[in-house]
Amino acid sequence: MKNHHYFPILICLLVCCKNEPSLKSDSQTVDRTVVFEGITDSIKPGDNFFDHVNRTWFNKAVIEEDQVGVGSYRFLNIPQQELLKNILQEVSQQENPKGSIEQKVGDFYASGMDTLSIDARGITPIQPLLDQIEDIKDISGIMDFVSIQIKSGDYSMVSPYVSPDQENSSLNILHVAQSGLGMPDRDYYFQEDASVKSIQEAYKTYLTSLFELVGERDANALAAIVYGIEKQLAQAHKTRIERRIIKENYHKISVSDLDKKHPNLGWRSFLTNLGAEIDSLDVSQPNYYDTLNKLLTKVPLAHWKLYLKAHSIDSHANILSTPFRDAAFEYNKVLSGQAQQQSRAKQMVRRVDDQIGFALGQLYVKRYFKEDAKKRALDLVNNFQKVLEKRIDDLDWMSDSTKLKAKDKLYAINKKIGYPDVWRTYDVVIDRDKFFENVVALQQDEYQYELKQLNRAPNRDEWHTTPSTVTAYYNPSLNEIVFPAGILQAPYFDLYADDAVNYGGIGMVIGHEFTHAFDDQGAQYDKNGNVANWWTDDDYTQFKARTQKIIDQYSDFKVLDSIHLKGALTVGENTADNAGIAIAYDAFKLTEQGRDTTKIGGFTPDQRFFLSIARIWRVKMREEFLRNYVMTDPHSPPIWRVNGPLMNFTPFYEAFNVKPGDRNYKPEDERIKIW
Repeated sequence: MKNHHYFPILICLLVCCKNEPSLKSDSQTVDRTVVFEGITDSIKPGDNFFDHVNRTWFNKAVIEEDQVGVGSYRFLNIPQQELLKNILQEVSQQENPKGSIEQKVGDFYASGMDTLSIDARGITPIQPLLDQIEDIKDISGIMDFVSIQIKSGDYSMVSPYVSPDQENSSLNILHVAQSGLGMPDRDYYFQEDASVKSIQEAYKTYLTSLFELVGERDANALAAIVYGIEKQLAQAHKTRIERRIIKENYHKISVSDLDKKHPNLGWRSFLTNLGAEIDSLDVSQPNYYDTLNKLLTKVPLAHWKLYLKAHSIDSHANILSTPFRDAAFEYNKVLSGQAQQQSRAKQMVRRVDDQIGFALGQLYVKRYFKEDAKKRALDLVNNFQKVLEKRIDDLDWMSDSTKLKAKDKLYAINKKIGYPDVWRTYDVVIDRDKFFENVVALQQDEYQYELKQLNRAPNRDEWHTTPSTVTAYYNPSLNEIVFPAGILQAPYFDLYADDAVNYGGIGMVIGHEFTHAFDDQGAQYDKNGNVANWWTDDDYTQFKARTQKIIDQYSDFKVLDSIHLKGALTVGENTADNAGIAIAYDAFKLTEQGRDTTKIGGFTPDQRFFLSIARIWRVKMREEFLRNYVMTDPHSPPIWRVNGPLMNFTPFYEAFNVKPGDRNYKPEDERIKIW
């Protein structure tokens, strides 16, 4: 089942194959000097620090035709995937024991690389689904089909997932979220600017192509019908900003009451088909399901069957023959700006990591990760925890009683480093000659894996990203912080570099993730992961006033043309960026280098700290991708992950002599500080 309750924070970085020695302690000698090249002196640090550090690189950087961006952040998973490809190519060419990790990941990869066999099958793999849809006789038949297909990973109009009850985090319950759309967000159906209109037309063309590929006549008209249904569903969707209000997206209701409320959906039968034995569930966005219940009778049955066909074909397009994959790419090209499809090997590395990534992750950890890196990272995380404790103690706007509860929560955070203590297993048979069936089998296994967690205590050994992924996240429902093996590599975790470089790199990441426990959403959860108020009324009013300043400030930042950031969408990430830098800086000042003024490469320790921050967000994106990013992503674009928090941080002003008249200068009383 889909899992929507986590807030993954993709902090992606450059990786390499080395297992490097430990970060040097204050008493040890630095082995290598990191040189900050390409500084553009003609751009003043106080005018645009991101460009001061990165503009020379940015102007020279070339985005590969099969990519949507280049540089750090999420795009640094690209070299990481080369490491995974090395593993997959090796194990796929070996004779491995049946049922072994090597056999499963190797044969899955091999089955997807056999495009000749995939192409020869054409639409054969999905023809049974199309026949089942054609045989649907009534509304109950629609819901039966939808529920059965969910168990195979084919989601359309209903989106269930299992996660902790936000009012009782010791128990996993079933949630259903709004769903039913083909474009990335409800806003795409209603905005009228030229870039969005082009995406709408591309999506309609895609739907038309799908119908043509399965032999339907008058495909253009059929696509219009499906688009019309989706637009009606989109009208019932909450916006991404509205979905940030946690309590307004939780509505626990008994199955019997829900069944009466939505007779067309037939919840009891639907849940029985899912195998979910429950008395109640959380309907996260009730208006969507109220609308769906009405539309099931308002929209003709024949039109719903077209909708199900379109979504079923789309759900499987990338595991079918070349014409289906090409059609999907043509739409994605308009959405993202990616000029050409990635090689089949790149596509398959991502799919293996997505679908059986904890098996692949075991092979990755064995080859590329050493235990001492895990210990060193944990030491850093523990030190940053102490720094944040002091910052909480020093807050002038929070009462002592709330501070005590904040620190209780801080020290209750569960820290996961490197890889899971208990590895996820996959109860599935992989056949290297049956790619389509392998994908479906893994999706069915994923469904059963989550279903087994329903009505149980949360599995606190579980991870929600694979160890090889270059990322980090905080999970409020479990009050945990996670740093996979993939992130513990250069340049963020550069074990040969001086402290300034590392505290500005992995240090910002650590501080950022800790702060998510206390951002606009995290602050609503207690130390046990329950949505509960642990604030005094006055303290929470003060907190909200400060987060509103973050919203207002970032809403003024321009990205493209007249496009501004959505401050209310990105407030959590922006809060974490602002505090993350401050926490990292405080920790850095406790080191020997942080207390010194000796220059390296012509820069003071403080300057190197801030240069490192700017360098880790060195990214260039395609304009189409950036437009979609601003509409849908809770993170600010990289330029504002540098300039935004630094214009609020006084030590940056002092390090680079930022003065009134500089474009990003803010008077000290206007610099925002929350944590």
